[in-house]
Amino acid sequence: MSYEGRVMAGYQGWFRTPDDGSGNRWVHWGKRGRFDSEHVSIDLWPDVSDYPKTYETPFTLGNGESARVFSSWDAGTVDTHFRWMKEHGIDGAFMQRFFRVTTTEERRREGRVILGHALTAAERHQRAVAVMYDLSGIAPNGQDCASVIQDWKEIVDELKATSRSREQSYLYHRGKPLVAIWGLGFTGRDYDIRDIGVDKLIDFLRDDPEYGGCSILLGVPTHFRTLRADTRADPYLHELMEKADVVLPWMVGRFRTLEGREREKFRSQVRDDLAWCRTRGLDYAPCVYPGFSWHNLKGEESALDHISRQGGRFFWEMIHGSVESGAEMLYVAMFDEVDEGTAIFKLSHDAPTGNPPARFVDIGDVPSDHYLWLAGQGGRLLRGEIPADPELYRRTDPKTRDREDVPEGNE
Repeated sequence: MSYEGRVMAGYQGWFRTPDDGSGNRWVHWGKRGRFDSEHVSIDLWPDVSDYPKTYETPFTLGNGESARVFSSWDAGTVDTHFRWMKEHGIDGAFMQRFFRVTTTEERRREGRVILGHALTAAERHQRAVAVMYDLSGIAPNGQDCASVIQDWKEIVDELKATSRSREQSYLYHRGKPLVAIWGLGFTGRDYDIRDIGVDKLIDFLRDDPEYGGCSILLGVPTHFRTLRADTRADPYLHELMEKADVVLPWMVGRFRTLEGREREKFRSQVRDDLAWCRTRGLDYAPCVYPGFSWHNLKGEESALDHISRQGGRFFWEMIHGSVESGAEMLYVAMFDEVDEGTAIFKLSHDAPTGNPPARFVDIGDVPSDHYLWLAGQGGRLLRGEIPADPELYRRTDPKTRDREDVPEGNE
């Protein structure tokens, strides 16, 4: 089992509702625990027709009915998502674990509920799962990666994440469980990667006799090679990368149209990154995304539909361009992030209204599962199962799911 030839999506799993049993209020649907037109923090509305359980919201659909949403706390929600992955040929998910989740026993335990749902669903639907630690939020003074080490120990001990059964769903790479550490080398972060024990975390995951033996993926800025622009001018990042196996550069927001010169700039970026990584024995996973919008999260200073999806052309150009430039694996940002308008899961054409009215991105005249389908086609393109067609995003038969071509397992 390996990351090569696979499309993996980032998975937040952070949505909660007041009635889901988690003890939370509205989490990630709205701000400050509220979910109405004045507090809404999502730019895309999910299509909830497939979910076994949904929750009423203060919003109203065009037909007068109450608009409903899901909760990530429910096992049925996560199972539905992994079923969609199987139906559309997406290989699995990197389960996001933010640093804050690791800092207390209660938060770690709550985070394991979602991860446990994912491991079970991945086994049922023959998909892959890997843990991705996001270091965002580490305080520059007094906090370090020690709590991440503790969290990984508990995941191994409590969930048996890497040793569950013959139906093992954890993603291995180069013959070892793959663990991702995201957030190294970025400008605009309060923490310095020299001071938070990242080197000790990497060494632990690689070498610990009981909990180690892992492959390492590092999430780094777009300009990691040159240490400029979004990357701190500190060569220590390259020293840490020498200990890794896979490099994932964060590109969300860096490209806006992928037309003309920008199209070639993206492809050149991928080609040059690949060449740099290969000379250092590193694998490389380009980050592809369908669009971007965080108007409701950030307010009027950020335009709605900031990076247009263009009916899928933007997303497919990222996928197609990455593979044409030599990529052998892909990371999709993100499976479920409606907060920043990058979600690829099923989206609604019937976004609700409010009082006063809220604004949501119109996904246009494409099927609700269009971006799931395109991500799955990206996997087929990686494996050479379909020709490199730049117009494939037009999806001449919207009802096609290509289920007969979906692999039955992640071996």
